[in-house]
Amino acid sequence: MLAPGFWDDQRGARKAAREAEGLREELTLWRDLSASAKDLGELFELAEGEGDQALLAEVDVKTAELERSFQSARTSLLFSGDYASSNAIVTIQAGAGGTEACDWTAILLRAYMRWAERHKFSSEIVDSTEGEGAGYRSVTLEIRGRNVFGWLRAERGVHRLVRISPFDGQKRRQTTFAMFEVIPEVEDAQEVELNWDEIRVDTYRASGAGGQHVNKTESAVRLTHIPTNIVVSSQSQRSQMQNRETAERMLRGRLIEQRIREREDELARVRGETVSAGWGNQIRSYVLHPYQMVKDHRTGQQTADTTAVLDGDFDAFILAELERKATGAPLAAAGGDDE
Repeated sequence: MLAPGFWDDQRGARKAAREAEGLREELTLWRDLSASAKDLGELFELAEGEGDQALLAEVDVKTAELERSFQSARTSLLFSGDYASSNAIVTIQAGAGGTEACDWTAILLRAYMRWAERHKFSSEIVDSTEGEGAGYRSVTLEIRGRNVFGWLRAERGVHRLVRISPFDGQKRRQTTFAMFEVIPEVEDAQEVELNWDEIRVDTYRASGAGGQHVNKTESAVRLTHIPTNIVVSSQSQRSQMQNRETAERMLRGRLIEQRIREREDELARVRGETVSAGWGNQIRSYVLHPYQMVKDHRTGQQTADTTAVLDGDFDAFILAELERKATGAPLAAAGGDDE
């Protein structure tokens, strides 16, 4: 018979081993960069002392390579914390605004799928509720790749769109919102043990396109965690068992994300930041009329190239927010672009 706490000890040992390996790799990387910088400095002194133009040109090339390696290593430092290297499960939910909000959710879905494609990550829609006229009331996307959760945790919050609505016959300007949520995908079931006495399991027919199987069998699965009222669902897989496995991973991720949020909210309170997930507290505005501007309200990062951003070019915004959090910098001052 296993001793009490055996599995907790095993999980702790695996986590410690992963962290130790990551620290060893990181230490080796920075030692190599430091050695390369020292060698390059000596080479520059030699080339300058001898007036060797060919060698100076070689130093310029090697300096540029070292700068790229340094920036890459520096960026990797931003992906710290529990589960930063994990895959991610993203949910985008339409706010108030009817068809306009559902269409905005679909636009964001495409943008983040394009972002994943740019990084050579794989993505798959695992659950969705279509809007009545267009788009989605809610859509859940699984994105797989190295550090996906580390990247996308910076995108969590409310995204605001201002544009001339294509659904308004009078061509009036409309403002609408969508909520972006992200959780880490937990592969190891022992990371979070589920108490099935606290979980309600519902099955139902999958909606949307999918053919005879989707329409006539109760393959979709919904899990409700009663103590926290967390609800997750999956309907993209062909069998009920596969959808249940996906929903279980999502539920574990939601429970882990809840713990992460509690720690971050406590840290924000210590720093004196306002902690609110209200619809009025958008993290970013995408203004398409009367001018073109995407602005992040946390960092002040902005661009007039709205087309590129809505085609998945989020990296500058994500890195700016990760940098802000890593350095403990305060939130940017509000205002400036609210129409």
